[in-house]
Amino acid sequence: MNDLVRQHTALSDSDLEWLHLLVSEWQLLSDLSFADLVLWVPTLDGTRYVSVAQMRPNTGPTSYQDDMVGHLVPRGRRPLLDAALDEGRIVREGDPEWREEVPVRVESIPVRREGRVLGVIARNTNLLTVRTPSRLELTYLQSASDLAQMIAAGSFPFPGEQVDMDSSPRAGDGLVRLDAEGVVQYASPNALSAYHRLGLAADLVGQHLGQITAELAPSRGPVDEALVTLASGYAPREFEVEGNGGVIQLRAIPLKPKGTRIGSLVLLRDVTELRRRERELITKDATIREIHHRVKNNLQTVAALLRLQARRMDSDQGREALNEAVRRVGSIAIVHETLSQNLDERVEFDEIADRVIAMVAEISPGRVTCRRNGRFGILDAEVATPLSMVLTEVLQNALEHAFAPGDEGAVEVTAVRGEARADARLLITVRDDGRGLPEGFDPQRAGNLGLQIVRTLVEGELGGSFDMLPGAERGTKVVLDIPVQPQK
Repeated sequence: MNDLVRQHTALSDSDLEWLHLLVSEWQLLSDLSFADLVLWVPTLDGTRYVSVAQMRPNTGPTSYQDDMVGHLVPRGRRPLLDAALDEGRIVREGDPEWREEVPVRVESIPVRREGRVLGVIARNTNLLTVRTPSRLELTYLQSASDLAQMIAAGSFPFPGEQVDMDSSPRAGDGLVRLDAEGVVQYASPNALSAYHRLGLAADLVGQHLGQITAELAPSRGPVDEALVTLASGYAPREFEVEGNGGVIQLRAIPLKPKGTRIGSLVLLRDVTELRRRERELITKDATIREIHHRVKNNLQTVAALLRLQARRMDSDQGREALNEAVRRVGSIAIVHETLSQNLDERVEFDEIADRVIAMVAEISPGRVTCRRNGRFGILDAEVATPLSMVLTEVLQNALEHAFAPGDEGAVEVTAVRGEARADARLLITVRDDGRGLPEGFDPQRAGNLGLQIVRTLVEGELGGSFDMLPGAERGTKVVLDIPVQPQK
């Protein structure tokens, strides 16, 4: 719609915003009218109309099998459009049109904003299935007529009220028609069923909707008065009411076809099961986060016990082995701490990598700096946990074996994330400028425990590859190639 309006018309951005607001609401008008709606806007030179939006009803057969958006019609070909635009009134004159052997009643509704007519809605009703209307259909049609008059007067849609049509109640979910005093004139079967879910034992017709809603909802003191006002439809609002184990979502629409409120439409939907599932998910999320939090605490306790044990060791080799275990446990604890703060089982691994680098850097035998380049991005927990351990082992190995006490140097961790949909991969390179690999060293056969852990985790759990190579000039380069999920 933006492109069509800006290409063919002279409407301002504020006018376009009004049309967007109308289009976000007009599914209601289409359903209540049992009719297709097409929005026509005059072109810049005033000689033609361009159709910028279209809506089909959920409550009846369509009048248009084809998409009408983008069609251009010369002025004069559709007299009802001309009359509605020029005279600023709803035009219903004329005999039904025949389209592919289907009779269609055509009406034109001017779209007014701040006294100016921006365009015209063509309301097209398929008459092939017309029958004697029921009370529900008569209420729908009367409500549609009131809304059409409000559109023609510029009082609908309501400025500043943006409705999410995916979650807002629709006419078929449940509809209540109120008079000016808030008393129910008509309630659809779905609306009555929703109120029965709240605990209503009687009929809704003749009841004051605000008062009966406040009585069915749990007592909230002063809030009850606000609930009475909301459910009486005095202002355009969307809200929820909970009682007797049920939850209904309501949307009030004041009806002012001639400038004075004559009543209200209240659309409502039973969302009891939806809210129950949402609460279960929230409870599960909270439980999962609590589990990660407790695992992190337990791992930190294990690390503390290992640290105490290391201090009591007489053997330097045994003490160093326990300190390595402390760092391995700590790397896993970092992942669980991050997961305990998230709503899902995915983590931003850059933060984890930085903390692992800082933790391992504490063992640096000399003046060695560690830094990270590139981004790991968001990773699943099943990837993040083993990867944190792998990164810990590779960094420990570099700091312990590449530099002698007192040496200066640097260790650089580089991450490159490929985003191919079919085969997204994470390439990690850890470079140091230390003494390099020993003569004849084979990383695939080395018996070092740290390298065995790296090989097992990378190839077994992560399904990737691991290699350790001499640096371009000096030092050592470790390359990890791991398959990951594409980032969303």
